[in-house]
Amino acid sequence: MKKRVTHYTITTAFLMALMLLFSCHPPAEPDDEEADVTSQTPVAVTTISQDPMADYVDMNATSVFQQKNYVKANANGYIQLVNAKPGQFVNKGALLFNIKTKEAQSIGNSINVLDTTFKFSGVNRIKAAEHGFITELNHQVGDYVQDGEQLAVINDESSFAFLLQVPYELRNLVKVGSEIPLTLPDGEKLNGRVSSLMPSVDTLSQTQGAVIKVTSSHPIPENLVAKARITKVAKATAASLPKSAVLANETQTDFWVMKLINDTLAVKVPVTKGIETSDRIEILSPRFAPTDRIIVTGNYGLADTAKIKITKP
Repeated sequence: MKKRVTHYTITTAFLMALMLLFSCHPPAEPDDEEADVTSQTPVAVTTISQDPMADYVDMNATSVFQQKNYVKANANGYIQLVNAKPGQFVNKGALLFNIKTKEAQSIGNSINVLDTTFKFSGVNRIKAAEHGFITELNHQVGDYVQDGEQLAVINDESSFAFLLQVPYELRNLVKVGSEIPLTLPDGEKLNGRVSSLMPSVDTLSQTQGAVIKVTSSHPIPENLVAKARITKVAKATAASLPKSAVLANETQTDFWVMKLINDTLAVKVPVTKGIETSDRIEILSPRFAPTDRIIVTGNYGLADTAKIKITKP
């Protein structure tokens, strides 16, 4: 009996000793360095750039022929010759129509029979008054026309221009002699210059017409809509960052960037914006040094003094 009790006592004491041993050694905690790595946000950084910048507004400009020459009959009669086609370019002085007067048509043959020495044709020649394209052709051979009746319309080539309707509040940006670049629908770019401003304002739209003269190596059709770029502000050198580097609140009243203090820590820095283009924003203040690193991706939602990890410099 004594032997059994002793064996049981020894076994119990051994188990209690093992439990006490394990309780003195809690589970190992993760290494602090490993925890820091998992809490860092991967980011890409950039630096401030000094480049020319401009703030501009794009508006539509329509091609027009400001002057049109109306070719008219100079007598009552019948058209004998038509030397014109729609879309044809004609030079100044080119023969367009022959009109035989009504009187010559009715009595010309009998006069020639009575007196062979009498030369009477009764044919009037009508010529182009200016260079240009024929946009309308109203009569053909054999038509009877009256004196002053319209025969054709010629667009005066020298009057070709683009007409830009400028909102009156922007009138100070468009002045006579100022250069305005134009882009056609096919991507072709033209250098334009403001030649004149219309003396009136449209009642409904409150816009003032600006006539832009261009030089082109090929004819440009009428009523073509081009994009005119008007510069509002231009700077030869401006400190700027990519748009993605500048963050804002919901009301777009406060702006800031995330600047790196070291390789693992970023702080929030409020900024004042200037010129804004399609991909960059001018930073008016504060003045960043060329070596300052600004987060350009991975910055959304970062708190002040956030832990980061640079993945792309």
